Amino acid sequence: MNQNYEKYYVPAESPWPIVGAIAMFLIAVGAGLTVMQVSGEGSSGQYVLYLGIAILIYMVFSWFRNVIEESHKGLYSAQMDRSFRQGMSWFIFSEVMFFMAFFGALFYARMISVPWLGGAGNNAMTNEVLWPTFEAVWPLLSTPAGETTQAMGWQGLPLINTLILLTSSVTIHFAHVAIENNKRGALKVFLSLTVLLGVIFLGLQVYEYMHAYQDLGLTLDAGVYGNTFFLLTGFHGMHVTLGTIILFVVLLRIFKGHFTSEKHFAFQAAAWYWHFVDVVWLCLFVFVYVL
Repeated sequence: MNQNYEKYYVPAESPWPIVGAIAMFLIAVGAGLTVMQVSGEGSSGQYVLYLGIAILIYMVFSWFRNVIEESHKGLYSAQMDRSFRQGMSWFIFSEVMFFMAFFGALFYARMISVPWLGGAGNNAMTNEVLWPTFEAVWPLLSTPAGETTQAMGWQGLPLINTLILLTSSVTIHFAHVAIENNKRGALKVFLSLTVLLGVIFLGLQVYEYMHAYQDLGLTLDAGVYGNTFFLLTGFHGMHVTLGTIILFVVLLRIFKGHFTSEKHFAFQAAAWYWHFVDVVWLCLFVFVYVL
């Protein structure tokens, strides 16, 4: 019998999937009750929501702790490493499809709906009935109710944030080179800079939203332009937040002496995700802000 087979570690039964499912259920119920304000001011929905978030955070940290412990015990084989890589690749692919759907909504509104409402394609009568004063231009700065807003220009904060994310893509690359060459000092410096740039980006995006609401009248009620603007930039901001947290956790592990030049997939996965976030922002900057 051929004994040259590769072991494949099968972990013991884990309680964390069911704990995560309970957390997501509580988050969904709590968010629904909070939005609907079933119980009026100070409703119990907020407490259910916070409880779900707390359980989810506890589940993530506990599950990741178990995975880290298993890795440090040398339980994982080369096949497990390939499984992790495939899992992360498919996760990023699903995120690409996620943003493709939102970009599809933006392109549909700009390239099909707006011209159609403007009378294109022998729809002149439809235009007269639905919105006689409609002008087929993008961005739409008025609503059928007569409310107006201002567009967010690409200069200023959007351009600064673009430069920040591009710089962070460079710093994470240098951090990756440093870990491959076992240069721990440079690794800590460049990864710390990447985390810092992510935090600065998020802070400036919050300031940008405040400027949009207070100075431009650009809100979620500002028609399809406001909807698509906050939908795309808001979900991207959530991904930047997640990416920053992941990088910060990896940074803490590096300060604790984890990873080697040969084995550092957790860092590599975080770098993959961060580059994905950067590419999505470039597309957002071009199609949402510039064009």
